[in-house]
Amino acid sequence: MAGRYQPLHPQDIAQLIRDHPLAFVVSGWSGSPTATSLPLLAETDTDGHIVSLLGHFARANPQLRSLKQDPRALILFQGPQGYISPEGLSNRDWAPTWNYATLQFETEIMLVPEANDDALVRLIATMEEGRDPPWTQAEMGARYEKLARHVVAFRATVRSARAIFKLGQDERRETFGEIMNWLEDSPLRQLMAVQNPDAHDVG
Repeated sequence: MAGRYQPLHPQDIAQLIRDHPLAFVVSGWSGSPTATSLPLLAETDTDGHIVSLLGHFARANPQLRSLKQDPRALILFQGPQGYISPEGLSNRDWAPTWNYATLQFETEIMLVPEANDDALVRLIATMEEGRDPPWTQAEMGARYEKLARHVVAFRATVRSARAIFKLGQDERRETFGEIMNWLEDSPLRQLMAVQNPDAHDVG
């Protein structure tokens, strides 16, 4: 994953998924491509590299049929993104651009119905983190078991990964500072600050 627009650390990729967990799961290469939007959890090794993604499908989802025939899937995440206008720049010769963070994983999906509870409980706990008090599935009582029968967990083993964090790394210091001021307080601005630590005092 070498290149100019790469995250500073492997952990930045897992953090992007944590902050923006909704992904497109695309499959069906041998027939008609199919996509489903699903929230996923990143599973990492000890170095912070993502080795798999955990989620669940509705059992009624027709995409399950194609995955049983061909378990390959392309999984796509999009983080903060936005158009950057020359409006806030002193250099009017500067061309507009688009800054963004995206992730692309080539995976192999295995259905793991025995992990249904683990997948659901972990997803709920992650989404409820920071709430006071956090909601738990126990509050549903017997209804939880009834609804859980209608989903099936899956684990997508990562075969290759591509991350593009195009976040102003190639801008001159003065231009970068003006862009940061123009963006004001936004998720895109926050991620640009994290990924350009030498420019923290700019803007």
